[in-house]
Amino acid sequence: MKEKTTELLQKIHSGTATIGIIGLGYVGLPLAVAFASKLKVIGFDTNDDTVCTLNSGHSHILDVSDKEIQEIISSGMLSVTTESQNIGKCDAIIICVPTPLTASKIPDLSYVKNSCMTVCANLKRGQLVILESTTYPGTTEEIVVPILEKSGLSAGIDFGVAYSPERIDPGNKHYTVSEIPKVIGGITQENTEAAVSLYNVIIKDTIPVVDTRTAEAVKMIENIYRNVNIALANELALIFEHMGVDAWQAIDAAATKPYGFMPFYPGPGIGGHCIPLDPYYLSYQAKRHGFIPRFIETSGEINTFMQMHVVNLIDEGLKNAGISMSDACISIFGLAYKKNIDDTRESPAIPIIEELLRRGVDLKLYDPYVSEISADGHIIISETEITATLNSSECAVFLTDHDLFKTPETLSRIESSSVQVVIDCRNIFTKAPAGKVYLGIGKPHNLK
Repeated sequence: MKEKTTELLQKIHSGTATIGIIGLGYVGLPLAVAFASKLKVIGFDTNDDTVCTLNSGHSHILDVSDKEIQEIISSGMLSVTTESQNIGKCDAIIICVPTPLTASKIPDLSYVKNSCMTVCANLKRGQLVILESTTYPGTTEEIVVPILEKSGLSAGIDFGVAYSPERIDPGNKHYTVSEIPKVIGGITQENTEAAVSLYNVIIKDTIPVVDTRTAEAVKMIENIYRNVNIALANELALIFEHMGVDAWQAIDAAATKPYGFMPFYPGPGIGGHCIPLDPYYLSYQAKRHGFIPRFIETSGEINTFMQMHVVNLIDEGLKNAGISMSDACISIFGLAYKKNIDDTRESPAIPIIEELLRRGVDLKLYDPYVSEISADGHIIISETEITATLNSSECAVFLTDHDLFKTPETLSRIESSSVQVVIDCRNIFTKAPAGKVYLGIGKPHNLK
């Protein structure tokens, strides 16, 4: 392996290495674009529409522009395909596929397993295989390596294996792929060093760790930390609502302490592919080792409850306005899981919408970044602008704090509309809209 590693390093340093990236979604595509600025990249995806879209010069990810795709494809630095045999042409293969949960909140590693089987069928001596998909400690050694070794080659001897957790933050213009430090752990020290050399081509700061398990644990720690602290903020918000305390103001004031405190804020639930899922990955593995992760699971339960709390706030606000929920038209503002992006993965808007539909509510949806959303097996189209969404609605619910929703013009439209109830889940309103029943997460109740 040492001779082959030396050859790989020479190719990386000379700029002649070819990198394969499996999975061209929110993680894989930005990574492919970053590598294509320095090395030749072959992108693989099983979705024909994704491949056709990219090959036609269009991006399906908001963080990657059409111009970027057109430039790197026309330059020959990026090619996109569904043909897995091209994996044999790559010097390093990076797997960036989803790791969802089953309905029972059990890790679903089918995408990782299928990708590894595809790599196995095309694996060559000297290649380096890196998993970036979020997963529990032990996955690389217990699942990835055994599948790859079905090729007849030995991991760490004939080919290299490493793990490097993705740290993509959709919509973040400041911390792009190259700006975010990269944690890397290999199954051998030699594999770690090879992976570090590869990522050093595009990443400013790489952090090698002792092994793949440690690298896998890093991702768990990062997102469970956020999950737990968001749950704490949500629980405080639920308490403060009934104490006449504005949780948002209290948290902001607490954040003025220059040490020992980091602010986290409440909301209608958590979304994205990481925070809602990662705790259950570690919980699953912890139970396999005989440990019940009570604190982690309780945090998940609190954050999930916030979705029902939003529905309860809607019901309470409508009752105060003398309107039955089943007779109401409700406008939902914000379908993405966080502001100024088009990503609806695990968005709390989905279960909230589904619960309202079960209650027979007439719904209107609007998100400037999302054209449609799937809820309860139905595709619901987003309205085209704010006024049309407000028309004939008794209640306006703000689930996402897009910048557009906080402009003076938007706030003025809401105040002048016929909407009687406003539910604020993201602290969009600094004061209650005049003449409206106003309720919000972490806000003292202001009822007529």
